[in-house]
Amino acid sequence: MAVFTGPHRERRRRREPHPVMDFLFTYYSHKPVRLEQWDPGPGVVLHDAEEFLDRPGYRRDGVGVRFDPACAPDRLRATAEFVHGLLAATLERAPRLGCFGLHEWAMVYRTDAPRHGAVPLRLGAAGTDEVVESMPVRCTHFDAYRFFTESAAPRNALTPTRERQTELEQPGCLHANMDLYKWAYKLAPGCPSDLTADCFELAVDVRELDMRASPYDLAAHGYTPVRIETPEGRADYARAQAGFAERAAPLRRRLMAVCASLTH
Repeated sequence: MAVFTGPHRERRRRREPHPVMDFLFTYYSHKPVRLEQWDPGPGVVLHDAEEFLDRPGYRRDGVGVRFDPACAPDRLRATAEFVHGLLAATLERAPRLGCFGLHEWAMVYRTDAPRHGAVPLRLGAAGTDEVVESMPVRCTHFDAYRFFTESAAPRNALTPTRERQTELEQPGCLHANMDLYKWAYKLAPGCPSDLTADCFELAVDVRELDMRASPYDLAAHGYTPVRIETPEGRADYARAQAGFAERAAPLRRRLMAVCASLTH
């Protein structure tokens, strides 16, 4: 994980914001030091590992130490029950590939205060608004929808809420796939660190597409745009979206297995 956490620490030391990568360390609350911390998950006995007894859920097992779900805090079991239900419902659905990343455009629609104010809009404010008005907005993810501007929210085909999250989330959604990282670290220390790392690496790649398809001009940061205002750009986006849905599916199943081990 140092390949990601090291540059983030260096940018923070220089007080240099990054419009793509910072999201993975600010919106997601897992600190870099926690991301670098290793946990084996249930069923692994560690030898010469007395320091693990300071972590919640670990106990002695003969001459070693292991994580025992029965010793974990109640909040971990409750989290695992919710996450299992959400991931199972999401996995059952077919990916929806027709949103074209318009959620990021809807967050700056008809506003003078875009979220990344230091980064210019690729098409300008008027051009950005025209793109939003030219296509249907079909966001299914509450944590994207809640950042829509007041003018953009009524344009969405759905009204996602926190209460409807399990009902609406679907595997084609970039944010639902990035959130696999969130669910992995919320299951810590019961989630094996290799799974958390795999989810984080997926989130890094998904975040890049998310911002390349956004209205922002990120050329100064080395990112070429996915021009979703064109048919070719929309086709590129949908192909990449489908690829991430396929890549995320086994991670969902692995997380569901972790959840099951924490609740039984």
